[in-house]
Amino acid sequence: MTGKIDNYYLGCPVWSNRDWVGEFFSADAKTPQFLSQYASVYTTVEGNNTFYGLPKPKTVERWRDKTPDHFRFCFKFPQKISHMQMLVNSEEDVRFFFDLMAPLQEKIGQYFLQLPPSFGKAWLPALGQFLENLPGDFSYAVEVRNREFFDEGEGEESLNELLTRHKVNRALFDTQTLHDIESDVPEILEAQRKKPKMPPRFVTTGAKPMLRFVGYNVVAPNLPRLAVLADHVANWIKDGKTPYVFMHSPNDTFAPHLCREFHRLLGERISPEIIGEVPVWPAEIPPPEPAQLSLF
Repeated sequence: MTGKIDNYYLGCPVWSNRDWVGEFFSADAKTPQFLSQYASVYTTVEGNNTFYGLPKPKTVERWRDKTPDHFRFCFKFPQKISHMQMLVNSEEDVRFFFDLMAPLQEKIGQYFLQLPPSFGKAWLPALGQFLENLPGDFSYAVEVRNREFFDEGEGEESLNELLTRHKVNRALFDTQTLHDIESDVPEILEAQRKKPKMPPRFVTTGAKPMLRFVGYNVVAPNLPRLAVLADHVANWIKDGKTPYVFMHSPNDTFAPHLCREFHRLLGERISPEIIGEVPVWPAEIPPPEPAQLSLF
């Protein structure tokens, strides 16, 4: 065992969740410590915050300084680019985004482009042009939410061919378990409303497959589906790919638990010496013993 996760990246959609204090984070953790404690365990995070608004330059530098060298961010392109501009005439905003994130260049796992449900196959030329213009220094993942890209026909084939040609990963969003939950809990209903209900896909179009899973707010009911996902991820690793795996739950309180269970299941399918181990959570590290006072 290496004391960290190896040969794939595993993490949550966020690194800052107050509900994790005393459960995942140490009991005395404060907000400025959340990222460093998170990155002491998991090796990647979705950067959903850049979808809604851009950070200040000093904040980007702080993120860089609070994470180890092996840690990787997967920031989302701002919604202005993906949803408002629909990728068209977005060159200036893309340039500004990359310039802002430049201090983190060595810690970018891949940039994540999430497209809106209205982005169908008629927009594929815009996607192709957008990908053509992106800097070649990074890896990218694209998530689609239009049914035309799940038709097992021309729409889906055209998308996969385009992504493969550009060596871009198709982000695979597995929400089947979420939509199978029967509940009247508001946070679950809201997650079901917001998350797309699409057929599962496990096609890989690049060297760094991105898999995102949303499940229950408790661990046990997720295990059958996590076992299926572990089968696919194990095969990707055996094929020489470097997967990025993200675990969600409706309020993400249980996301760290899902990560740990997923890694355990993956270790039943591929040698633990290959994938390493999930480090001890900060909340599980015993506090240091108080120094003994001396009479002399």
